[in-house]
Amino acid sequence: MKRERIVIVGGDAAGMSAASQVRRLLPEAEVIAFERTTHTSYALCGLPYLVAGLVTEPSRLVARTPEAHRRAGIDLRLRSEVTGLDLDRHEVVVWDAEARREYRQAFDRLVLATGARPRTLAVPGRDLHGIFTLHSLDDALALAAWLEQVRPRTAVVVGGGYVGIEVAEAFVARGLATTLVEGTSQVLPMLDADMAGLVQRALEEAGVRLVTGAPVVGFEARGGRIAAVVTTNGTFEGEVAVVGIGVEPNSELARDAGLELGDRNAIHVDERCRTSAPSVWAAGDCADAYHRILGRSVYFPLGTTANKQGRVCGLDLAGRPARFPGIVGTAITRFAETEIARTGLTEREARAAGFEVTVGSVRSTTRSGYFPGATWMTVKVVADARSGRLLGAQIVGGPGSGKRIDTVATALTAGMTLEEFIYLDLAYAPPFSPVWDPVVVAARKLAREV
Repeated sequence: MKRERIVIVGGDAAGMSAASQVRRLLPEAEVIAFERTTHTSYALCGLPYLVAGLVTEPSRLVARTPEAHRRAGIDLRLRSEVTGLDLDRHEVVVWDAEARREYRQAFDRLVLATGARPRTLAVPGRDLHGIFTLHSLDDALALAAWLEQVRPRTAVVVGGGYVGIEVAEAFVARGLATTLVEGTSQVLPMLDADMAGLVQRALEEAGVRLVTGAPVVGFEARGGRIAAVVTTNGTFEGEVAVVGIGVEPNSELARDAGLELGDRNAIHVDERCRTSAPSVWAAGDCADAYHRILGRSVYFPLGTTANKQGRVCGLDLAGRPARFPGIVGTAITRFAETEIARTGLTEREARAAGFEVTVGSVRSTTRSGYFPGATWMTVKVVADARSGRLLGAQIVGGPGSGKRIDTVATALTAGMTLEEFIYLDLAYAPPFSPVWDPVVVAARKLAREV
């Protein structure tokens, strides 16, 4: 009897989560995974901390090595890029960089976990030595090597999103005079302006030169290396630069094969991670996900979602009941001692989605105010003015503040109203929180208005 062949395109979080599930639940199936780099299953979110020196060994970011996957029975082929997809013949076209040859690989069922790629700047000087992105382990190793070899004194971070904030922290930790340039009017455009202002203050207090409303128009060179970043709002010296202006899905294989695309050209999938083709699944940063509050699919690439979608793919391929119920848009990062978190919709997003919005904001402390080590935190809660339904929250504050966002994310997933949220039985002791937790205080303040 012919063994079923399942092909996985992509060897990181989503792809190898799917492959591992299939290998465990369908031991009789043949599982082939293609990865165009030499690394698998590593912590992409840990790369800035490798650059900062907080993670001292690259191997510590690797959750599972290629050898471990192979020992588990997965036919993992590195430096093998899938360049084409023939759905009529059930074949993928593969370029083997090691052997420098192209071949076709047949499949019965296929998982696309092709991830995302950094957005680039189409400006003069973009290919100068010393300009980096930070989207792979190879990127991080190349940047760390440059910092050790060149010993720059000045650095520029282009982009004030999650990656930009984390790279700025890494550069400050290494003692570099750091400038962060952002094309829009604020850092972290996924926050409301008032909450982003708290982050901007933390950046400036740490010595980061912050320039907003400054799209990059070019890079200046000295001796073939980057010397400065040129923006519409001035030129800023930098002997090293990292460009972090977001990502876009690697969905061209799916598009060229006629698969349906969704938000921001991500591959559209249903709750079982199936695409519009009956034998093809997709997961991770190449795919969209259902947003439980907006009631539609969106592109919101995160490692947590990639792992969950990969698991659902594997379970569904193995015939096990599984569905990915969606996201509420939860994310967290930090700059030095300032923690930054969001979930659900911001005030701006909620208004754009057509909700009649009411907003509550409080400044409090992470512990009882009299307890040693209490630090500040600001919480902003957004709700529907008519129903009192919780729509989202943002938190900016000191150590111990950010992970409170998970309480709100849980409430959003449950569809709670403000009144229900206020009376949650949350833990209290002075070393951990005030008697009324700050997220509840913000909700209580808002409930009075509703």
